[in-house]
Amino acid sequence: MTAEPDAQGAAPDRQGRLAEFWYYFRENRGAVIGLYVFAVFVFVALFAPLLAPYDPTEQFRQSTLLPPAWAEGGSWAFPLGTDPLGRDMLSRLIHGARFSFFVGIVVVVVAASGGILLGLIAGFAPKWLDTLIMRLMDVILAFPSLLLALVLVAILGPSLTNAMIAIALVLQPHYVRLTRASVLSERTRDYVVAARVAGAKLPRLMFVTVLPNCLAPIIVQAALSFSTAILDAAALGFLGMGAQPPTPEWGTMLAEAREFILRAWWVVTFPGVAILVTVLAINLMGDGLRDALDPKLKRS
Repeated sequence: MTAEPDAQGAAPDRQGRLAEFWYYFRENRGAVIGLYVFAVFVFVALFAPLLAPYDPTEQFRQSTLLPPAWAEGGSWAFPLGTDPLGRDMLSRLIHGARFSFFVGIVVVVVAASGGILLGLIAGFAPKWLDTLIMRLMDVILAFPSLLLALVLVAILGPSLTNAMIAIALVLQPHYVRLTRASVLSERTRDYVVAARVAGAKLPRLMFVTVLPNCLAPIIVQAALSFSTAILDAAALGFLGMGAQPPTPEWGTMLAEAREFILRAWWVVTFPGVAILVTVLAINLMGDGLRDALDPKLKRS
């Protein structure tokens, strides 16, 4: 008889939290715009094969370096023009969204999973183990992130998979430090002490009691890491250490088009704009998440 009111009370409580989150999130106009742009980006990435007019690797040799449709000499058969090999720019950009989305998801999942685990261990571990973990993270953070990722890819071999692994390892210390700081602030609170007194074992304290209350800053970090992953993957692709041709990844597209910058502006402009808009939208959305999830930033 007592379970039903609890179950009925839980749904309105969740709805209330969601309504409160959306109230503070939508106050940031830039974050709402970023959310809409990100939703379009996700839609394009998921349905790329249906949206793209051509196969991204298909070559139309009779239409190489064709300008966009609105420019002189352009054709509506290729709305954004073609690249030096006669491949449709629009199709390659659409499929490039899929690769960028895949990179962001994989990097965030790998970096967050390992970083959260190490952060929880450091927060609850004896002082010597905590010091060992944090000094290792400080060593990784001492290197410029892109340079360290470049070295790791050079060791592992140039490919999109190795680029994702390298970027995830570079971003992991941010999650470790953030999780550890949150754990240290939470573990002295009354509800954690009560759980200890009730006999909760260490794994339960870490993953059930403390971790859910540390998720707000981690979610914000995940959103910002998503954009960083896309940017770093594009940079590695541009340097020839990420996705390899003919993969339609935005950074690789820029690398392939470097020598045609003066002759065909569209082959470098459109991939660059795609990276700019996507990263900017995710960063704006991350700012909105921070405003909505951080109690200190909520205005009464």
